[in-house]
Amino acid sequence: MDWFTPVDIYCERMGPGLWAEPWNALSNLSFPLFAALAALTARARGTDVMGWVLIAMAALIGLGSFLFHTFANRWSELADVLPIWSFVAVYIIALKAKLRAKPPHPALAGTIALAAIATLIFLAMGEGAPPEALPTGPAQPDPLNGSGQYAPAVLAMAVFGVIMFRRRHPQRWWLVAAAMTFLISLTFRTLDRDLCSQFPNGTHFLWHLLNGAMIGMILQLYLRLQRPAAEAP
Repeated sequence: MDWFTPVDIYCERMGPGLWAEPWNALSNLSFPLFAALAALTARARGTDVMGWVLIAMAALIGLGSFLFHTFANRWSELADVLPIWSFVAVYIIALKAKLRAKPPHPALAGTIALAAIATLIFLAMGEGAPPEALPTGPAQPDPLNGSGQYAPAVLAMAVFGVIMFRRRHPQRWWLVAAAMTFLISLTFRTLDRDLCSQFPNGTHFLWHLLNGAMIGMILQLYLRLQRPAAEAP
């Protein structure tokens, strides 16, 4: 595989070049911005090691996506998806442990994260194809424009939402707000290709802006969530 093979799958990019997706690239500032806001909360309220790990990983999502929308090739595509799904894997482990008032075992967290990374290496390689490799016959576009890969994240939010509402956690509304924001951002990601004629810059940059806010919300949820009093040390 040629790691420098161009990838062109977004409306804004009209050709090769480092600055062919300025809106998609700069909108990734949303991730470090909301990570910084989470860091302020962590300093004010205090948090565990996992809280700081998640904040750092959230900022790295923006860096990985910036690289992809700047270089737009195979290696930067991998740099884009790995921070996202590594964050998802570690966050699920950390939140589940905090809801049960048990710190996540480092070996368990590392094993699951590595398994997710190994799987995503294969998934990432098939997401975008270079223009010259596209079929010459009638196009059969994915109706979801690649957004179907985020179904596990939607499912995870639904599961944690049910758990938190059943237990009447006071921070459950952070998850509600995050889920609604994510569904809106996912809609913009899905419509990017179909709205090219009306919006030449596309709508993918809105996916970045809203996803940064969504990540910020679930970070606030984690940082503000108190361990069950009966099990607290």
